[in-house]
Amino acid sequence: MTAITRRTLLAGAANALIGIGNARAQKFPDGPVKIVTSVGAGAAPDIISRLVADRLTKLWGQQVIVLNQPGGAGAVAIKAVAAATPDGHTLYMALASNFIALPELQKNFPLDVLRDFVPIGFVGEQPLAIGVASSLGVGTLPELIALFKRKPGELNVAAGNRGSILHLAAEWLRSATGTKFTLVHYTGGAKAIPDILGGRVQATVDALASMRGAIDGGQLKLLAVTTSKRLRNFPQAPTVAETLPGYRAMGWMALMAPPGTPDRIAHKISDDLRTILGSELGKRLDELGTYVNPTTPTELTSFIRNQQTIWRPVIAETAKTLK
Repeated sequence: MTAITRRTLLAGAANALIGIGNARAQKFPDGPVKIVTSVGAGAAPDIISRLVADRLTKLWGQQVIVLNQPGGAGAVAIKAVAAATPDGHTLYMALASNFIALPELQKNFPLDVLRDFVPIGFVGEQPLAIGVASSLGVGTLPELIALFKRKPGELNVAAGNRGSILHLAAEWLRSATGTKFTLVHYTGGAKAIPDILGGRVQATVDALASMRGAIDGGQLKLLAVTTSKRLRNFPQAPTVAETLPGYRAMGWMALMAPPGTPDRIAHKISDDLRTILGSELGKRLDELGTYVNPTTPTELTSFIRNQQTIWRPVIAETAKTLK
């Protein structure tokens, strides 16, 4: 066989493989798709994941379902997705803490979501907020801080999963104010609301999406948001930074695929994700307090690395309490 013939055959085989990959990507999905989330039902990431799943179901003509697998600061869900067949039919709605806290706090954990998983795209940022039961009689963040100081260690604050951004934000609040309060961890923000309204928990640090219903219903008082500037849809709510300069904490979500997922499938999912986020879904998420930011996989990776740099000092300061 001549060199020219071998080159021709190899080129033909390569083109055939590319054709097969293209065909598979074009047919994707050819069955139900699962989006795994590491929080319980009713938490803000769960709400957002279900809205994304609903729009992808309509776009793909295949059922997209959300599976809740809380536990281990995301470790349970991460292991489950890592073991899934890497064909795009199992995806992971990763939270900021999976990239920021988990690698720093669980050094021996065998998986690194940024290193091992395949990036799909950014879903949105979730401004966090500090709220209290309306019956507590506290109307501002300075008043809450004063109450913490009058009753050191006596008040309870809901702060999401251990090791989550909600937890880190609450730890930062405790450190920045020099106060003592007890953190109570929940797998979903919605699970904390009954305890807050019942007086068992006095305050909460959570995503606005989880708190919105109770705020609108008048049962929960919004004291402050954790963004650097006041939010356009909550202009009356001051920022935490107006009381504690430099304080800024944002939750965010990114869609990832299991290790080994083919690039062509990952890019198709990424393109479709950007399509639905650019539709009426983006407006709906905005109303819920989640601000979409469609990205390519490469842009997502750069964003995550920047966030890791920002949060590393905060984690180092609170590492003892997070163990």
